[in-house]
Parts: sequence; C-alpha cells; structure tokens
Amino acid sequence: MATMARASSGLAYPERFYAAASYAGFDGSSNSSVSDKFPNDVALLLYALHQQATVGPCTIPKPRGWNPVEQSKWGSWHRLGNMASTEAMRLFVKILEEEHPGWYSKVSDFVAEPVVDVEMNHNSKVVPVTENGNSFPEMKTIATENGSMLETQDKDVVLEGLASVGVYDQWVSPSVSGQRPKARYEHGAAVVQDKMYIFGGNHNGRYLNDLQVLDLRSWTWSKIEVKVAAESPESSSPVTIPPCAGHSFIPWENKLLSIAGHTKDPSETILVKAFDLQTCTWSTLRTYGKAPVSRGGQSVTPVGTSLVIFGGQDAKRSLLNDLHILDLETMTWDEIDAVGVPPSPRSDHAAAVHAQRYLLIFGGGSHATCFNDLHVLDLQAMEWSRPTQQGEIPSPRAGHASVTVGENWFIVGGGDNKSGVSETVVLNMSTLVWSVVTTVQGRVPLASEGLSLAVSSYNGEDILVSFGGYNGRYSNEVNVLKPSHKSTLQSKIMEASVPDSVSAVHNATNATRDLESEFEAGQDGKIREIVVDNADSEPMKFKSEETNERLIVTLKAEKEELESSLSKEKLQSLQLKQELTESEARNADLYKELQSVRGQLAAEQSRCFKLEVDVAELRQKLQTMETLQKELELLQRQKAASEQAALSAKQRQGSGGVWGWLAGTPLPKDDA
Repeated sequence: MATMARASSGLAYPERFYAAASYAGFDGSSNSSVSDKFPNDVALLLYALHQQATVGPCTIPKPRGWNPVEQSKWGSWHRLGNMASTEAMRLFVKILEEEHPGWYSKVSDFVAEPVVDVEMNHNSKVVPVTENGNSFPEMKTIATENGSMLETQDKDVVLEGLASVGVYDQWVSPSVSGQRPKARYEHGAAVVQDKMYIFGGNHNGRYLNDLQVLDLRSWTWSKIEVKVAAESPESSSPVTIPPCAGHSFIPWENKLLSIAGHTKDPSETILVKAFDLQTCTWSTLRTYGKAPVSRGGQSVTPVGTSLVIFGGQDAKRSLLNDLHILDLETMTWDEIDAVGVPPSPRSDHAAAVHAQRYLLIFGGGSHATCFNDLHVLDLQAMEWSRPTQQGEIPSPRAGHASVTVGENWFIVGGGDNKSGVSETVVLNMSTLVWSVVTTVQGRVPLASEGLSLAVSSYNGEDILVSFGGYNGRYSNEVNVLKPSHKSTLQSKIMEASVPDSVSAVHNATNATRDLESEFEAGQDGKIREIVVDNADSEPMKFKSEETNERLIVTLKAEKEELESSLSKEKLQSLQLKQELTESEARNADLYKELQSVRGQLAAEQSRCFKLEVDVAELRQKLQTMETLQKELELLQRQKAASEQAALSAKQRQGSGGVWGWLAGTPLPKDDA
C-alpha cells in the first residue's frame, strides 16, 4: 500500500498535480494556451496556484509600466501569501476538475517523473519513500522552532476530510486551514457530528477557556463565539467559565459537559458545566447528593446514562483514588465504596469501559513515579481486581490519551517524567493482550503528555484524531490514524479469554455445576474448556442447551428484578428530589421571614439607640439642675446670712447711740 492517498486517477498528489499542469498548458507541452481552455479569472487563479506550488510565495517586485495582464498575474499570485505548496497543488487540481471533469482521460501517455529534493517552499520538500519495493513521493514538513528541527510526515493529501486517510495504522498530519488554536496541553476534546471541539487547556502555565472547533470534513479550524446567558431564571448574573486545565470533556445529548479540572480559584467540590451547541451558551448544572472534592487529572467515563469518576489530584496536590458516579438523568452524585484492592492514588491515567460493565484503569502517575498497572472494576459487583496483562505490555506513563473502538482500547502518548512515549498501543479488552500499532520517531506531539484523542468515522471506518500536547514545547498540531483492527481479528481466531473479573462473574452467575463440560479459570486469566469423551458429546449437548435455557431464564429474571429495583431507585430519587425542592422552597420562605424579622429588629435597635441618647441627654440635664439647685441653696444661705448681718449691725448702731448719750458722748452735728 502506498503511503499517500490516491485520487480517482490512481496518481499520488504531486504526480496528479504535474499531470494537471501539463494538461492546462503550464509546462508548454500543450498546443493550446491556458487562456483558450479557461475563462480569464480561472486562468489567473490557476497561474497563481501553479507559481505558489512550484516557486513558492511571490517575492518578485510588482511589474512596472502599464501592462494589465502582467499586473493581474502578479496580483493573483501575491494575494496567496504564504500558502503551503501542498495546499496550492490541491486547489489547482480541484479547480481543474471543476472546470474540466474529464481532463485526465485526455492526458495521453503521461508518466510522472519522481521529484527528489525539489524545494517547494521554505518549510517543505518532496522526497521519495520506498515501501514494498515501490517508490512513492512523500511530503515531509520540517518546522523550525527555537532553533530546533521538528520533522513530521504528511502522508495523506486532503481530498474530502476523513475520506483522505488511506493509510492504515500510521499517523498522518493533514493540511488544515483557518486560524489554529493556541498551542496547549491538558485540554478537553470531544467529537460531535464530524466536528472536534477543543476546550481549555494549559499554555505556558496559564489556563485557557476558549472553545475551538475543527471541521473534520474540510479540516478547517474556527473559534466559537460564546454567548452570555443567565445562570438561572431567578438570577440575571452572567455565567463566566473560568480558565481550566486537566478537566474532562464529555458529549451528552446536545451539550458538551466540562467536568472538574484545575482552576486559579478552585471550588470546594466538582462543578459540572454544560455548553449548549444550539444556543452557544455555557451554564452550570445543579447537582444533588454529596459532590466529590474538586480535582484535576481525573478520569470520567460514560457508562450508559451515568459518568464514573475516578482519582485525580485536588487543589492541595493530594492524590486521590476515590470513586464516584453521577447519574445524568437525575444529576445525583453517589460515592461508591467498592470491595477489593483499588488502584493506588494517581492522576493523569486512562480509563475505559468494556461491555458497559467493566471499568479499566491503566497507568497514571504520582508525585514520584509513573505506573503501567491495569485494574478492572466490575460495575455490577462493585469489586476491584488486577488481572494479568499479556502481549507487549506498555511502559509506565502518565498524561496519555485513550479512546475505545469496539473492544480495542487505543492509547497514545504520555511520558515518564523523563521522555515522551513514542509507541501507540492497543489493548484487546476481551483478551487483555497488548500490541503495538505504530511507533513515531523524534520529539513529536504524538510522544507528548496531555494530548487529546478522539474518534470519528467515515463510511463505516473509524479514524483517531489527536491534538496538542507538551514534550518540552506546546503543540497545536492535528494527527490522524486509521486503525486496521488487526487485534480484533486475532482475538476471534484465538481461544476465548476474558479478564479475571469476567471469569469471576461467570463462576458466580453459573448456578448449575452439573455440566458434563465445565470451565476452570487458568492462572493466565483464560477459560479452558475440559472436553469429555465423544461418546457423551450428544447427551452433554442436550444438557448444555437445557442448562443454557435455564441460565437464560434466570438471567432474564435477574435482569427484570434489577430493572424493577432500578425503577424503584429512580422513583425514590425523584421523590427525594421533589422533597428537596419543597424543602428549598420552605427554606426560601423561612429566609424571607428571617429577613423581615431582621429588618424589624434593626428598626427596634435604632429606636432603642435613640432612646438611650435621649436618656443620656436627660441625665445630663438632671445633673445640671442638681448643680443649679445646690448653687441656689448656697446663694439663699448667703442672702440669709447677709440679711442677718445687716440686721445685727443696725441693731448695734441703734444701741450705741443711747448708751453714748448716757455716757456723755456728743451726738452728731446733723442730729444736733
């Protein structure tokens, strides 16, 4: 298989471009000129794209003098700016096919010569690639950043988005258009209807809160302009989504849920925020029950209508290994106390669900080390187990990304605090056999921590899409991989094998032990069938069928009982939710009464304060009156004493005149 996507003509893209250029008359081999085959505007555009693809960006000066043809050609070429040569080739062929759909059938005896080391622009060149003895041109983009060279392979040419991916089990870097998002890691990614949404992340230690979308059909980036909405009908305050990283991004109905994550001002508990794809607004969803403590680096795994949250690191950098479930129908939290030995506290691990029953946890890291252990949680029995892994067991890592395709669990990237992991691995969740899909070379984004991985499909085939990451520098590159599902085919050929936890479930649910053929679990986690003699094979067959029927009836009865219990639990949850709503309403009324009583109390306190002021003034006046009374009494006593003294003096004066007369004292002259 060639390493480049093939067009309908069977030529690789550089070959197809040169064939198209020859047909259009740009190499002088055609008898007719370009203007004879195309309208003027189309001819100018084809000329500009041909120059951009073969020469590069326009650096020649504008033609002098009055020559409208040359000036028009120069202007068309100059307006292309720094467009990549591969993009110019793609547009050239696309326009030619629109104008002349049957152009290739008119090209006679065209043989594209391999182009070796021909400079296309400042950042790319075409080099030959040999595969299975055949030589094919391949585009290698050499990007310079901080003085170092980063080499990635663009093995596919963009035809119609995901349809252009023609190589299996190899990472390719498509040519994207539009304004690329800021480079980041620890962001969230989710695919909805052939569009990959990117939210938040970490760039240079700063958290982000932008929402970007990549159209997987046109490979075009665009930024979503978020509208401001009210948090609730009772509140007019706008919902502001703080920048975050290490969160989980989950599609649910017509919304995208952002759960947990590190923020600058963390909340006490996990918050669930929802972005409505129709209204382009954020909102904070109200949850019930005891919410888990806030954290980042956790795993959030959808299982039916619930989300299973495990582990992470809280705001105090304490590692966690607790387990919680959020019911998306009732938005109720439930803390799970599972039996068995759980995984050690960790963050930045990967999680997946198999058969809607078994939760798998792989890898992750603590403050000092990284892990490569595998743990399985039976979501029905709520029991942890640690099965034996087989195949090419991955090295310890944290910060890796994962996605499931059928029973295959693909894991990409991650690191061990020293270097990034270059292997893309896959685990068959039925056999627990690891295998390596492909390996990348060099310090590329696919060997990074904190990258994202999502899955989309085209014509029934699944496509893995990765974005971002950090391995010494931040990335905003997109890479895609089409898996061949070899591990699925191998698992069907091999004897059936399941995790230890699955074996335990089989043993627990198999109520009949009188089978002629019984199963025993081996140490390697596989179930080996003990075959009886051929003479007893027919009776065993009928007994086995009868037993299977009984087992099916028993399982159906258990299923109906579980469904009935689940219905009762949901009804009880709804009743509790209604009671909680009523209690909140009563609390609101009581709060209003409390506010009224507080207002009355404040008024009474104000009156009391005024009365205290009046009493103080009266006391001051009373003290003044007492002082005046004392002064009055003193003045009265002084007056009385003065009157008494005057009276006494008068009396003495009168007495002195008689006695003086008697004594012969002469009277005053006036008296004489």
